[in-house]
Amino acid sequence: MGDPNRKKEDEMEATSRHPSLPYKVGIPPKQKLWKEFSATLKETFFADDPLRSFKDQSGSRKFVLGAEAVFPILSWGRDYNLSKFKGDLVAGLTIATLCIPQDIGYAKLANLDPQYGLYSSFVPPLIYALMGSSRDIAIGPVAVVSLLLGTLLQGEVDPVANPVVYRRLAFTATFFAGVTQATLGILRLGFLIDFLSHAAIVGFMGGAAITIALQQLKGFLGITKFTKNTDIISVAKSILSSAPNGWNVPTILIGTSFLVFLLSAKYIGKKYKKLFWIAAISPLVSVILSTFIVYVSNAEEKGVQIVKHIEKGINRPSVDEIYFTKDYALKGLKIGIVAGMVALTEAVAIGRTFAAMKDYQIDGNKEMVALGAMNIAGSMTSCYVSTGSFSRSAVNFMAGCQTAVSNIVMSIVVLLTLLFLTPLFEYTPNAILSSIIISAIIGLIDFDAAILIWKIDRFDFVACMGAFLGVVFISVEMGLLIAVSISFAKLLLQVTRPRTALLGKIPGTNVYRNIQQYPEATKVAGVLIIRVDSAIYFSNSNYIRERLLRWLTDEDELLGSTCLPKIQFLIVEMSPVTDIDTSGIHALEDLHRSLQKRSVQLVLANPGPTVMDKLHASDVANLIGEDRIFLTVADAVQTCSFKFSEDV
Repeated sequence: MGDPNRKKEDEMEATSRHPSLPYKVGIPPKQKLWKEFSATLKETFFADDPLRSFKDQSGSRKFVLGAEAVFPILSWGRDYNLSKFKGDLVAGLTIATLCIPQDIGYAKLANLDPQYGLYSSFVPPLIYALMGSSRDIAIGPVAVVSLLLGTLLQGEVDPVANPVVYRRLAFTATFFAGVTQATLGILRLGFLIDFLSHAAIVGFMGGAAITIALQQLKGFLGITKFTKNTDIISVAKSILSSAPNGWNVPTILIGTSFLVFLLSAKYIGKKYKKLFWIAAISPLVSVILSTFIVYVSNAEEKGVQIVKHIEKGINRPSVDEIYFTKDYALKGLKIGIVAGMVALTEAVAIGRTFAAMKDYQIDGNKEMVALGAMNIAGSMTSCYVSTGSFSRSAVNFMAGCQTAVSNIVMSIVVLLTLLFLTPLFEYTPNAILSSIIISAIIGLIDFDAAILIWKIDRFDFVACMGAFLGVVFISVEMGLLIAVSISFAKLLLQVTRPRTALLGKIPGTNVYRNIQQYPEATKVAGVLIIRVDSAIYFSNSNYIRERLLRWLTDEDELLGSTCLPKIQFLIVEMSPVTDIDTSGIHALEDLHRSLQKRSVQLVLANPGPTVMDKLHASDVANLIGEDRIFLTVADAVQTCSFKFSEDV
């Protein structure tokens, strides 16, 4: 209990304060170390408070809530009805017609037999439907991840010389990709994927699209001997060295004609939203027509390469094929982490995009666990890395899907295809698969996004082009490395070299703003006002101190050239300074001493609660003087100007 008389005096002082006198900056109550640490930990990893719904619940209710948290289908499934099923049925059938030909082609990108692409659109979508939180995402193999996986695996094992070892390493990489994804979700480390910037992803996807398209020229032109490298120079040499005798004319005619058909169907579906189904079914129509043409014309005898045998039947167990020991396990781990992170980034981006369009929330950590679980299960059932497909998810969305049941419908269609229809694909020409892949990946080259990045942030554009050129001219993995490196470089640059701004007074107000942004803002005689736009840490504390002194030196030189009085007060506007560490405290002490030698007083304006607490804990507040710490810049200027006028 406080002294009532003292409390009364404080109230009288507050009510009797002269309006022109500045308020003092409040000092937050001191928190206990453990409480402060636990609050920070909770905000970092559990900002959504996942255990909130478990409070004050019975044991049976907690069990139900726990089951629903792991399997969201138990929650939304209670409200499922016939109307929703109709939407999911149509959407599932539509994306199935798109995924079947794509899966066969994407398996070739990964240097695997065609059936493994179909396997990967059977088991993983079923697992995701049970555990995923997105209503619109369509699961299966995708072009970028297939190419990345195939490139990385090919660097370790030759898929032609050692097909069994290659396949086992693919399952191993898929297993570790799933483990990586699930671990990130369980440990709530999903924020790590945000370190790969949007600009880097745009560049990487665009470069990967170009690379995938170049790789398809082998099947499109009917070339038998083709480079294993993915860079544009190696591919160009391989194409030119085989021209024209190494090209097959019937293959080119088939590929070109159906590519025109696919692109035309895609254009119609994009221009007329109600006709989206034309673009969705065009790949399957192309496969059926081209297969029939090749079969009746005996085009195989004229050098047209065909798919040939696709193994019939459902997924085989592959647990015993995963490497858990020796060197191959480490290779699988390395490849799996890279492929898993790229797959995760693509799936989360797609899920967030469609969730925003339908105005609902997805749980990022649950998504990671669901994606991880489906890839772990997939690795044990002859699947390779699966994730969300943008093209199929867009079709799923436009077809009117209501829930993840559309993935279940798609899986059932793929199952029926595996059981009964695979022999029908025997005469499917490779050229048509190349045409389908080329038409599908064109959308990955986002010119509008690149132009917007150029307009908004030139450094972001450097990251975008670095990733793009790295993929196109070097390799897929090098492009990814460049993308990550430039993203981290930008982050480090922003942390180590934060912005500072010279502030001036907006005429007729007590508002102080950046002079560069508001040229009409005026400087205050004898006072220099600088805003620091970052927390002050060990990584930038010396730079901030030196930058403030440089501002002061430049201003003094300018004033000296015009015979005006020099600066006597340096006001540091600290409202953007959210935190300060020990190095930052020492930098303020050094700044204070440097200013004293120049006969300049250091003044602080509006430090936040965390900063204010540390200023008092370190006794810097007393060193600077509590009468030089103000609530606003206006208060600080008012006091400093009064003292300056007295000195003058």
